[in-house]
Amino acid sequence: MKHFVNQLTRRKVVQFGQSELRRVLGILDLTMLGVGSTIGVGIYVLAGEVSRKSSGPAITISFLIAAVASLFAGLCYAEFGARVPKAGSAYIYTYVCIGEFVAFIIGWNLILEYVIGTASVARGFSQYVNALANNTIKDALQEAVPLAPEDPNSFISSYPDFLSFGLALVLSVALALGVKESSRMNNVFTSINIIVILFVIIAVGTQGDSFNWKIPSDEIDSQCNTTENEDEGKSKWWGTGGFAPYGFSGIMEGAATCFFGFVGFDIIATTGEEAINPSRTIPLSIGISLFIIFLSYFGVSAVITLAFPYCVLDPDAPLVVIFDENHIGWEAAKIFVSAGAVFGFSASLFGAMFPLPRIIYAMASDGLVFRFLAQISKKFQTPTIATALSGIFAGGMAMFFELSSLVDMMSIGTLMAYTIVALCVLLLRYTDNDHSNGKCEYTLLNTAYTVDEEDKDEEKGKAVLPTSVPSSYHVSDYLHQLFNTRGLTKPTDLTASLVTKAIMCYCVSVLVLDIMLVALNEQLSQGEAGAITGVVIMFILSFAILLVIARQPESKKKLSFKVPLVPWVPAVSTFINLYLMCSLDLHTWYRFGIWMAIGFAVYFGYSIKHSTIEYRMQGKKLPHTNPIDTIGTIFDSDSEEEILYSQLSSD
Repeated sequence: MKHFVNQLTRRKVVQFGQSELRRVLGILDLTMLGVGSTIGVGIYVLAGEVSRKSSGPAITISFLIAAVASLFAGLCYAEFGARVPKAGSAYIYTYVCIGEFVAFIIGWNLILEYVIGTASVARGFSQYVNALANNTIKDALQEAVPLAPEDPNSFISSYPDFLSFGLALVLSVALALGVKESSRMNNVFTSINIIVILFVIIAVGTQGDSFNWKIPSDEIDSQCNTTENEDEGKSKWWGTGGFAPYGFSGIMEGAATCFFGFVGFDIIATTGEEAINPSRTIPLSIGISLFIIFLSYFGVSAVITLAFPYCVLDPDAPLVVIFDENHIGWEAAKIFVSAGAVFGFSASLFGAMFPLPRIIYAMASDGLVFRFLAQISKKFQTPTIATALSGIFAGGMAMFFELSSLVDMMSIGTLMAYTIVALCVLLLRYTDNDHSNGKCEYTLLNTAYTVDEEDKDEEKGKAVLPTSVPSSYHVSDYLHQLFNTRGLTKPTDLTASLVTKAIMCYCVSVLVLDIMLVALNEQLSQGEAGAITGVVIMFILSFAILLVIARQPESKKKLSFKVPLVPWVPAVSTFINLYLMCSLDLHTWYRFGIWMAIGFAVYFGYSIKHSTIEYRMQGKKLPHTNPIDTIGTIFDSDSEEEILYSQLSSD
């Protein structure tokens, strides 16, 4: 059992500065990648849908709340981008910090997220083109090659969507030909998309009327010229009027939807081996892209709700419909915005697929999926096999499946990755990597391996378990250290061990709190004393645990970027992410469970026996590896100090 636990928690050690991938992406490339992948689709749909159904004009506040929540996750990604600038994003961060099994779970979820993300964008792109062609493509294929009768609850498409499959294949070829070349294409598409968004903000802003932000309740019927839900009453259907017609709950519901409109910036973190000076460019690009994304969402949602009542906005294509003859009546502008939407979809498709082969490449390099997927083209210096497989897999899903019921699965993978990264930031900020004080980083569950210093040759070197580990601590030791009454200024094995256990307790307490907030929503809104008391108790317990963590000494290690206000920012990010995960419906969790069952079969049937660490532990020669994987040390980019990242005690 001990050996089995050691296998699950063994951690990756890496070296910076070497890669088979081309380091050609600068701040502009990374920023455009994050912006294009995020606002390409959402900007043309999300604003109209959320304002009509959830927030009204207060959608601007919903976007602000979502931006703050995304910023917390972005700050955590930025710190890890500075710590571990490697291909693989949250997967590699988790492998370095927590262990192999959790890293596999994150990587497996990221594959699901990016496959479904690519397929859904390709499908949406195809449907948008089909709508511009008056549904002639759909009608012709349904008649020629019918797959199933149209059913909104069906997984199977009513016709094979060859256009979406072709889009995915063409993009995979472009990505395989070189990251710099494909990045230039993305820069052009994203630039055009930003120009169109600026045009919309300026043009529609000239039609603004403050009355549309404060429609009285008795005028909702006349302003919302519709027969929707007539039996229940139009005023009830469209809220109570004013700036926030659906109240605070509507703003928060809109914020939850808008949060997923910011998902996509994390793909910047997958470029760790292709970014120039990644420890600097990745944090900067994440911050700049989030700022541009927020301004775009906020600006568009503000002007369209000022120009027209929120209830008359089109839920599917508000930016295009708003220029038709029934609204502003600028047909030329409608054509211009439609063209911009096509470029926006193209940028989103590129951004959705870009990280997928890199996640597969990182996992294959570590032996957690089949190693042939890590092969790099000598000519183009891209993971060609992984890229081709990504295009075929995503294109096949887009061609044969209706993806509306699968989109929430993408959210689970993203939110889980955000949560793990936030927790990793907490773990590393309260451990010490400095050899000078005789202590090294505390390793979760006291498992690690190091490289034999006398023989680092790939064929001869063996990974050995450290001869000494931190001694076990008694309850009294932890009690004396709860609030750091001794005034320690540097982390020790005791403080790091205490923080690790406190983080585990915080995860449990905040998960219970989030479940209570979701399950008892109706009781809380009605002011039931029992529900409120339970929530308050769990909140106080979670806050007390954070106080214990905050009192422990932090690492003084210098980084190019650090998350401010630790542990509060990562803790709030964890709370938000878990709350959103708890808000997803049960059917989504059922489908997620099936995907994870397949993943567990892959891990225990293949990965645990063929991982790079397992081969080194057994002293075996790797069947296939990249030069970066043959060295077991990390070199800090600031101090150039050589560190054995997972060693438990000093030499």
